[in-house]
Amino acid sequence: MRLPSAWRDLLALMPRAERASLLLYALLSVGAAVSGSVSAVLLVPLVQPGHAVPLASHDITTNAAWFALSGVAFAVLRWQAARLGAAQVARFAVRVRGDVHGHLLDVPLAALADASSAEIANVLTYNGEILVQGFSALQQLAVALLTSLVSIAFAFWISPVLMLAIPLLLCAIVITSRVTGREQAEVSRRYVADMTGLFWHSEDFPRRLRHVRSFGREAAERASYGEVSERLGQGYRRQLELVASSRLVLEAGAALGIAAMFLLADRWRGVDGTALIAVGLLLGRLLPYLVSTRQGFQQLRSAQPALALWQRYVALAPGPRPRVATAPQGDVRIEHLRVRPPREGITLEGLHLRPGELVLISGESGIGKSSLVDVLAGMSTPESFVASDGGVPMDFPAWRARVARGAYVSQGVRPWQRTVREVLAWADPDATEATLHEALRSVGLDRRVDASPHGLDLAVHGADSRLSGGELQRLMLAQVILRRPVLAVLDEATSALDAAAELAVLQAVKASLPGAMLVVVSHRDAVATLADVRVKVEGDRAMVEVFPPIRTIVPSRWQA
Repeated sequence: MRLPSAWRDLLALMPRAERASLLLYALLSVGAAVSGSVSAVLLVPLVQPGHAVPLASHDITTNAAWFALSGVAFAVLRWQAARLGAAQVARFAVRVRGDVHGHLLDVPLAALADASSAEIANVLTYNGEILVQGFSALQQLAVALLTSLVSIAFAFWISPVLMLAIPLLLCAIVITSRVTGREQAEVSRRYVADMTGLFWHSEDFPRRLRHVRSFGREAAERASYGEVSERLGQGYRRQLELVASSRLVLEAGAALGIAAMFLLADRWRGVDGTALIAVGLLLGRLLPYLVSTRQGFQQLRSAQPALALWQRYVALAPGPRPRVATAPQGDVRIEHLRVRPPREGITLEGLHLRPGELVLISGESGIGKSSLVDVLAGMSTPESFVASDGGVPMDFPAWRARVARGAYVSQGVRPWQRTVREVLAWADPDATEATLHEALRSVGLDRRVDASPHGLDLAVHGADSRLSGGELQRLMLAQVILRRPVLAVLDEATSALDAAAELAVLQAVKASLPGAMLVVVSHRDAVATLADVRVKVEGDRAMVEVFPPIRTIVPSRWQA
């Protein structure tokens, strides 16, 4: 039998190693269904002693013992199946979230150029939860199907005649699975899209709040958020209405089937009351499953658009893995470099990169500076690349290998760790406490940390210890120092500092990394006083200007 596509697609996400677990889950569910059916059959001679039914004994004590044993077996098997199912759902959740997150870590930046940050956040968070709910619904539907087959088989064994009422019930199930299917799928697709819209309104809320208040647009923001929320509420309402409508069809079909069964028992000779009671008990066990089955189908349909979104990101081709250069290399001269975007492209020629030197990249916003530094960091592939390493020609894969040990900090990046210690240890897990303090001192964050009773365990985002934007940028630069990179790229990474503090921090980073090539993107012309080389992006050209030997700048004491 061919499984429905939603079932197949969700099951395909389970690794092959889970097949044995899935088989055991099915066997436990069948065992629970058989035990429950036996218990229902053996209840009849206990209620009506002396009436013969299959599996029953003439001794009421024996019947009671077997009834109790089958009831306990049913409870234990169902409990064990539930535990196994919960473990499977947990592993499935880890798998779908880990797969998409791990895959996104490997895709080239160009593949994410058209993806919104809100949609990616949705894929990594709520969208995964919908998939987990869909897999859980798949388990519930499997149990309902197996239980129904076993109960119907027992009922058919007891009285084949009464089973003539089953087609009414089956028709109700088919009708309810078809009647609202298309609308449910459309409601689910809109629900996933609106949830992404809600992420747009929720991203970096404190910054967004400042922006909204400064423009006096609280009412517009409230209306926009309310519009998305209203659509989500309407979608949720419609989902529940569809569930209720289909439940009506199921319950009406069940009522008609039971009524037909009693009519058959009354009109058809050879059907006694004992068989009627036994079949009634067996089919009565199915009513809770029929009610929950519709909800399971609804969750499966909700999972389909979420699965399509998940598959779209997992299908992105991973970028090439750089080989890591091991032998010492000399200075690198980039003879020619061509990069897109922007649409017209940027051409760079004659850039000399030396360890210990700072290269300043400047230009108007949106002109393509980030695209240029992405290539220099080895994260994006250029249209053309001609360079030499210590006089030896090198291609772009060789350059990517050269800068594989890098550090890239952009303006908006924020640490997700809880404490200062965790943020720094992420960059260098083997660093000693003294090394961590030295890195903080280099970027001027030592006083802030030392003043706290928590020291290095100061909470980064705590209510009473929240670091400011400038302090967070200093902390990220301390990570760069601990990393000891071959190439460090700072893309507006000091924008939250004032001009004097920016110069002091950049000079400290440069002094702390004498073996690193330092590339800084900044709009402030004063940074040029620290630079050895300046690359000014104008139009489709990146002009290289070499400065005289570096001037010594004595910074004032660290400023906030």
